[in-house]
Amino acid sequence: MFAVIRTGGKQYKVIEGEILDVELLEATDSKISISDVLLIGNGTDIKIGKPALAGALVTLEKLEDVKGDKVVAYKYRRREGYHRTVGHRQKLSRVKVTSIAL
Repeated sequence: MFAVIRTGGKQYKVIEGEILDVELLEATDSKISISDVLLIGNGTDIKIGKPALAGALVTLEKLEDVKGDKVVAYKYRRREGYHRTVGHRQKLSRVKVTSIAL
């Protein structure tokens, strides 16, 4: 069984027991429930929401907060003696999918 959820402005295909990195989740509890489920599939049976499925719930367990890979932006203007380097590391939450329910 798999589901497509929306969190942090992105969509993720998740399977029970999978560990993935999502945008930082500000939660005080380690258990997080996502009700914004767009699709649930089980073999040939697929249910699609318009835009979300009513009553569908994906439960996540927050493992830790991590930082993503460094992204470097480099600005340069030729023959001007101008260059600038800016780096950024996105904050992420590492979560484990514990259950998918319809």
